[in-house]
Amino acid sequence: MGERSTSEILDVLRSAHSRFVAAFDSLDEEELTRPSYDDGWSVAQVASHLGSGTEIFRHHLEAGGLGDPAPDGINEPIWEAWNAKSPGQQVRDAVAVVTAFLEAAETMPEDRKAAWRLELFGLDLDLEGFLRMRLNEHAVHTWDVTVALDPASTIAPNAAALLADSLPAIAGWAGKPSDEQVSVEVRTTSPELAFRLDLGPGGVTLTPSLDDTATSSLTLPTEAFVRLVYGRLDHEHTPASVAAKGVDLDLLRAVFPGF
Repeated sequence: MGERSTSEILDVLRSAHSRFVAAFDSLDEEELTRPSYDDGWSVAQVASHLGSGTEIFRHHLEAGGLGDPAPDGINEPIWEAWNAKSPGQQVRDAVAVVTAFLEAAETMPEDRKAAWRLELFGLDLDLEGFLRMRLNEHAVHTWDVTVALDPASTIAPNAAALLADSLPAIAGWAGKPSDEQVSVEVRTTSPELAFRLDLGPGGVTLTPSLDDTATSSLTLPTEAFVRLVYGRLDHEHTPASVAAKGVDLDLLRAVFPGF
């Protein structure tokens, strides 16, 4: 994971939220039920997912700042409350709760930010790691909405650069075993990054690499590589600049089916 300041992550998270708000500003009440990229979810339901998740994370934010454990038993009631909202309420409340979360994180005293710790999902997190989780969720699901309005939509470059820091961990968790054993040198642009992607019956690993002698390679924008790992690089949303050599792109899509 790259070294980033909490203020940098918060700036990109606020930028992602602004993009999310702008997408819904263009929709009327009837259009809130149009399908998103997420199978079976409308764009309002994506907003509800982000809203409920951010409400849960607001409780976690407070706990970590106070040195308390993550609160238990809060998820189900929050999800049920959000599921009961109308599409318009889901969108309006999502905008409000994310805004409140950002304000609470941004105004936290610096000494509390530095001391912030929380055990969550089996991880010992500092505030940077915690905010990265929120950014990953927000940026990817914002694309699930924007691409439903514009098929050429991409993940914002500033968000993609930060999400790329977490890709080794995400790839190992989200990637599925493959009958075919392949090592792929991945080169991305905007920003320029280099990885080695290994897949096979034992699962998936992604590590930094600069092996120019590899026989299998994948070249693509960083945001497209993020979407591949998150299961969002189908044929219709693959940039023309993506180039795969010695590896079938459909194999990689199958290894990363999405979540």
